[in-house]
Amino acid sequence: MKSTKRRYWLGFDLGGTKMMATVFDKNFNIVAFRRKKTKEGKGAKGVLTRIVETIEEALQAAHLSHKQLGAIGIGTPGWLDLNRGIILTAPNLGLHNIPVKKELTRDFGCSVAVVNDVDAGTYGEYRFGAGRGVRCLLGVFPGTGIGGGLVYEGKLFRGSTSSCMEVGHIHMQPKGQLCGCGRRGCLETVASRLAISSEAGTAAYRGEAPHLLELAGTDVAGIRSGALASSIKAGDHLVEDIVRHAAKELGIAIGSIVNLLAPDMVVLGGGLVEAMPGLYVQQVRQSINKQALRPFTKSLRVVVAKLGDDAVVLGAAALAAEEVGRD
Repeated sequence: MKSTKRRYWLGFDLGGTKMMATVFDKNFNIVAFRRKKTKEGKGAKGVLTRIVETIEEALQAAHLSHKQLGAIGIGTPGWLDLNRGIILTAPNLGLHNIPVKKELTRDFGCSVAVVNDVDAGTYGEYRFGAGRGVRCLLGVFPGTGIGGGLVYEGKLFRGSTSSCMEVGHIHMQPKGQLCGCGRRGCLETVASRLAISSEAGTAAYRGEAPHLLELAGTDVAGIRSGALASSIKAGDHLVEDIVRHAAKELGIAIGSIVNLLAPDMVVLGGGLVEAMPGLYVQQVRQSINKQALRPFTKSLRVVVAKLGDDAVVLGAAALAAEEVGRD
């Protein structure tokens, strides 16, 4: 495992719609990458096959053999057994009890680290992006859901066997909307992109967001972050109000976390933030300032993530490399 020939790391991002494998050199410079659609892999076996194929294609593009690969880090959503490298359940992917670590170790003959995708993204921003060198970094990524991660004094904050920082499931409304987790009133039901799209789609249906109606219609699945941003720019003031309210709710939740952990920086990432960075960060910051205690907000920085699609693959690869170093 520690042969000098093994000088390359591979980061993998397993998403609900796409997957990406990126090969890095020993200094974490990108050598090659490959993307595929996730949904074309049917069932657990199909997704696993597609993961292996994508890694193989990335290695071929980099002109590398399995023997030159030091470790693979894979960032994945869902509930995970981090120590055994098992995806216990990832509902959006239809995966249950998948021994990813065992399968990839067998196929590629190297160390494999399975990590939560938002943890990987937060760690990527800490090592290589907006949060480089920060003592306590809180990462929050609103999207279809809302994920969170924390790096404290260089170490990823996690449970004994699983990831933590489930920001999206902070309880906000006792009698709120039903959440995907089965409870009511979670942050995801009021501040996720899915919640925003649902409310905005209703406004479009009522004729209160004509630009959004023209751009994306009323189907929630078609109302993506870019369409929301474009409709606001075109003059759909109600859509802007909906987005601002969601960002305000997110800021309230983050403010409570700030009171508990006193982070030096909050890094915001994901499609919503990337599409509307100015509006989103301003509203979240204002809400944090109202919710959190002044001694904690005085030196707090709230910034936009820098790494985009590379955050998860970089973080996953770096975490995998660290595991090899500890072996």
